[in-house]
Amino acid sequence: MGGYRVSEGVRRVIIALFATIAGVVVVSAILSLTGQPGSAWWVAATGVFCAAALNVCWVRLGPERHRSPVVSLPILVLPVLYTVVSPLAAAGAIVLGVLLIVLVRSRRVDVALYSAGLAGTGSAAAVAVLAGATAFGLPSYLAAGCAGAAYVALVAIIEYLRMVLVRPIANRTGPLIAPARLALMVLGCALLSALVVVFHDAGLAVSRDPIVFVIATLLAFTLAGVGIKLIGRVVTMRSRLTGLITGAAALGAAGREDISAGRVQSGPEDDAEATSRVLALLHEAVRTTIGVEYVAVRDHAARVGEISAPILLSESDTRFVVAGREPMGGVFTTDDRSALNALARAAELAMSAHYNIGGLTARANTDPLTGLPNYRAFQTALANINDHRDYSEALAVLFLDLDDFKRLNDRHGHQSGDDLLRELGRRLRMVVRPSDVVARVGGDEFVVILTHLASLGEAKEIAERILETSVQPLTLGSSSYTPTLSIGLAYSAHRETDVSQLVQDADRAMLAIKKSRRRGGPANESSINISSHRSSQINDIIAHAIDEDLLELAFQPIVSLVTGQIWAFEALVRYNDPVLGPLSPPSIVEKAKGLGRMDALTRQVAVKAMAAAADFRLVEPRVTCMAINVEAGQIVPDRVGTFMEDLAGRYPGISLCLELNERSVARVTPAIRSQADRLRDLGLLIALDDYGSQDSSVDALVRMPMDILKIDRSLVDDLDDIRQREVLTALQGFGDNLEYSMIVEGVENEAMVRHLAAIGIRSAQGFHYGVPESFEKTLSRLERYGAAAVVPAGDLPIGPTVGAETPAAAPAT
Repeated sequence: MGGYRVSEGVRRVIIALFATIAGVVVVSAILSLTGQPGSAWWVAATGVFCAAALNVCWVRLGPERHRSPVVSLPILVLPVLYTVVSPLAAAGAIVLGVLLIVLVRSRRVDVALYSAGLAGTGSAAAVAVLAGATAFGLPSYLAAGCAGAAYVALVAIIEYLRMVLVRPIANRTGPLIAPARLALMVLGCALLSALVVVFHDAGLAVSRDPIVFVIATLLAFTLAGVGIKLIGRVVTMRSRLTGLITGAAALGAAGREDISAGRVQSGPEDDAEATSRVLALLHEAVRTTIGVEYVAVRDHAARVGEISAPILLSESDTRFVVAGREPMGGVFTTDDRSALNALARAAELAMSAHYNIGGLTARANTDPLTGLPNYRAFQTALANINDHRDYSEALAVLFLDLDDFKRLNDRHGHQSGDDLLRELGRRLRMVVRPSDVVARVGGDEFVVILTHLASLGEAKEIAERILETSVQPLTLGSSSYTPTLSIGLAYSAHRETDVSQLVQDADRAMLAIKKSRRRGGPANESSINISSHRSSQINDIIAHAIDEDLLELAFQPIVSLVTGQIWAFEALVRYNDPVLGPLSPPSIVEKAKGLGRMDALTRQVAVKAMAAAADFRLVEPRVTCMAINVEAGQIVPDRVGTFMEDLAGRYPGISLCLELNERSVARVTPAIRSQADRLRDLGLLIALDDYGSQDSSVDALVRMPMDILKIDRSLVDDLDDIRQREVLTALQGFGDNLEYSMIVEGVENEAMVRHLAAIGIRSAQGFHYGVPESFEKTLSRLERYGAAAVVPAGDLPIGPTVGAETPAAAPAT
């Protein structure tokens, strides 16, 4: 929240100074009217009313709404009043009108006194300029124009100094005053002031009653100003409605993303993270929709000059979302309060969805008998642990089975069986480490995930401790019982590409013990069997291909539907193993991610792609862009961000476009958004890929800075459907408003091209223009046909190659 840079005492002195100016001007005006005829008083009263109305019609001088100096135009009444009453009376009418209207609208005496004093200072300057210009011999309309310009300039300077020295605004992203806006405002006020005088002089020459005509002139120009203000209000309402819809959509998407991304756990840390995420979206929505200096969540409601809405953060925690503006930035309206209430309710619903789904998820993922995670939760935990461990970090899965459990139930009853399962669950929790996971996955089956292991020996040692603790005798009813366990252990030294195989191996190792017992082995002796699990051969193949820089690229054209020319290519990864043959691009990417080599793969793709682009451009200068696929989290400087900056700098004539898969944008952080803005400032392009796929959300459009939106083929698979065309039309309009381009993928025939062109789509990509081809074939195409989007069917392949249009660095699923 912005605060005062000077002390409160100094601020009060400034208010007192301007209040004094206002008081002096008003008193002087009344004294100058003393002894004047009644008509002069009527003209002055009309001037007060008109000045008040014109003060509502203000113009912002900076780019940020309600965070920039504003100037209103009550000075327009001065040239007309000046012809009937004294200069002091004219200035006093302006000051009194401003004082009354600001006091009524803001209900703040300090703001009203400052505004009136500011108007008085500007009016005094305008009167002086008007008198001087008239004495100098300038025509009355030029003198009035100079006075209006002087008023605007002086008020703008005072407001600028106040907002810099007295009331600085926090988190400003643009200049306080845009020079072009200020120049336009000065010129506009000068022209309007001159026009008032021209109209007044022309009408006065034919009017039978000068006083009536003066009053009519004042009222006419005031009504014109109010009409312009009403038009501006319509524009503001449209902007508020757009912000309200976008903000509500983003808040709603946050709840859906929590569910789809698995972030609806029941712990306090998860709840705090969800609340923080929703409140951040709420703050941004309020700033965009209402236009405020600051937004805060407090324990108390709004103070003077603020608005607030209650928000239920949890069942027992009610707070207030409070919005405030710079005091001179415009008072809050009923519409502002309604919008804030609507956004607060949307935020409540998003958080309520998190808590409700979180509670349901907790119950759905918990075994009701033992309180342990169930099989579903175990699978999720194992996948997360495997995906987020270092490549060289080992883990193990223990599959535990309680032998002769059915006989125990038959002999002692199900209550005894339940007591045994609860006690076994307690013992397992007690003996494992905090980072390990224990789950009940069946009637008498448990699993344990051992994490952060250094060796198989360490895993075996922990398993033996588990076995020793779990088989201690316990009392069931009036008898003692010693459990017998069969434990299968599967050890994984490296990150798995198919972690379910690890579970199957542990299960097979456990079943081998049971088979041994059935074949005459020890019947009442608990034991551990270690699986011979090994990671698949393909891990080593992919690791070798990346480490030795053996990956190849295929290139697919991106064309302009306007010019019918290729303007860019997308680079797609390929690898042909000497033994296994061509590997599918998704498996290359998935395993590169699992092997901890994702960044290395992306750097290799980028280097080869940009070198190829340089060669393409030598043959066909119209090819000016090369796109590669990158996960959103990769663009930070310490991963591939700095590398991409340096690489793009080596090819000044070619635009490097980073296509961010939409799934990877789901958890985008402020640091990633900031880095995306930095890369865009340096000339790189940011594209949001695969929009329209199953996991797409409006939130991605709102939160991620971008230059290009790539529409997934699933949105254009049936363009005869009016709904698909309407969606594309809406997205195209959205892109035009937010100044980003749109590329439609999956274009396969001329009929689709005609549909897209009719909608207004300007760029496309797909088999109709060519399948992904090697560097040599792509270069040959450019040499033979140039940048032509479509070439004779017999000269290029007409169907997809293996993994065609598969991203080079799309996230693994």
